[in-house]
Amino acid sequence: MPQLALSFALAALGPAPAAQTDRAEEALFAAGAVAISYTDERDEPILEPAPGEFRLWPHSRIEALFPFDAAPLGLLVQVAGDLGIPVADIRLTTLADRLWEREWLVDFGPMRFGERLWVAPHESVFSSADNAVVVRLDPGLAFGTGTHATTAMCLEWLDECLPLGARVVDFGCGSGVLAIAAAKLGAAHSQAFDIDPQALTATRDNAQANDVQRRIEIVDSVSALRGPVDVLVANILAGPLIELAPIFARLVAPRGHLVLAGLLANQVMEVSAAQAARFDVRTYRQRDGWIALAAVRR
Repeated sequence: MPQLALSFALAALGPAPAAQTDRAEEALFAAGAVAISYTDERDEPILEPAPGEFRLWPHSRIEALFPFDAAPLGLLVQVAGDLGIPVADIRLTTLADRLWEREWLVDFGPMRFGERLWVAPHESVFSSADNAVVVRLDPGLAFGTGTHATTAMCLEWLDECLPLGARVVDFGCGSGVLAIAAAKLGAAHSQAFDIDPQALTATRDNAQANDVQRRIEIVDSVSALRGPVDVLVANILAGPLIELAPIFARLVAPRGHLVLAGLLANQVMEVSAAQAARFDVRTYRQRDGWIALAAVRR
């Protein structure tokens, strides 16, 4: 069935709009909303919120879905009156009926990383080279399908540099795509760690779907990670990359590799300096303003 979508910028609620989300949601549900979501108006990404944390974009928009048989004019008047905002600030559109659970396939197709490695949806059919290594992955609750530049650069490093039979740590595993790619490229064993339980669930499911679950160990705490390993890949944020330098040095074997992503150009010097006591660090690749570092343990 079609639905009505009603949306407005949170800024329309006045000063400190983020503090008024409860009031906005209460008004929308009182008007008959069946679902509410928030979107980013100005392409200002939020990376790595803590588990259970609800964090809004600096410029957010709230959208509510209503049954198609709701009276549009009455809906606009009720919501505008309850929230004290002009009707002109509210957008009301009709959403055609679609098979929404498959809509993501429109934007997510097979992607190639380096010479051999591909990431593709489970249902996609495509022609690839005879030596292709294919990770089958559907977008889910956890971050990481290869579409973001930081993930892409890590996948390219694995395709280009991963030693055969390596022991790997995927630190901040998200969907598990890096651990799964490492296993498919010939790693003997990978430890997949994340602070988000949803990420661990997604990694477990994706590893099983790719038939590499026997070589991927799900780890739910930093203290449970075991070294020495040949490769540690951390696609997180600059602050944690700096704070975790002693732990990375403990886990990575001499002559082992450390791959760091999730940092911007103005963060490279500080992150590199934090690792310099134990690693020889260089810039591996940069894309869309993001930098990936590659380091070798001394």
